[in-house]
This record gives sequence, C-alpha cells and structure tokens, in this order.
Amino acid sequence: LVAEIEKKITEAFEVFDRESNKTVDVREIGCIVRSLGCFPNEAEVQELVAKIEVEEPGGFIHLEKFLPVMTEVLLEKRFRPIPEDVILHAFEALDENKCGYITKEDLVKHLTEE
Repeated sequence: LVAEIEKKITEAFEVFDRESNKTVDVREIGCIVRSLGCFPNEAEVQELVAKIEVEEPGGFIHLEKFLPVMTEVLLEKRFRPIPEDVILHAFEALDENKCGYITKEDLVKHLTEE
C-alpha cells in the first residue's frame, strides 16, 4: 500500500518538476496536494510546507523531503473533499430560481456581496 501511495505521489510531483531534477517550486505544493485528492485550505498548505525542508534561496522542495510528509497525509486521509451532498445543498441554496444552474453574475454577486 505504501509503495502504491509513494508511486502516486511521485507521479503527481513529476508533473510539476519542470527541470526533471526532483524539485518543484514551493508555490506548486498546493496544486500537487490537491491533484492527489486532498483539499487543504491555504493555511494547511503552509503548515505542510513548514514540515518540509525548503531549499534556500530559491524556495524549492525536493521529492525526497515531500514524499514522507505527503505519504503520511494520504495514509491518514487528511484534507478530504467536502461530501457531494453538502456541495449540492450549497448549490441549491444559491440557485434561487431552482433552474439547475447559477449564472456567472449571480455567482459573482453571492461571492462578493452576500
């Protein structure tokens, strides 16, 4: 199981490893974590980054430092997505006309004014 998880993490990491040198920009960590089906908020991403040794001065993270931290996250099933029924309920609350969709204008209004 651990080997399978580590393979999945490595594959996700490599997508963002533009130089193919087993490092990624620290700013990519949130994207990598989310691509693995975990949905932390930005504060939680920063906590993860704090656990990983960041190479100075460029702010790069090595796969060997990322792998054990992310393996632990996946094994513990941390940062799971919000259940579909909760998202559907939130959508239905925004769909005031019960038409099955929300216009861009309505979404912007809800997100910025309400």
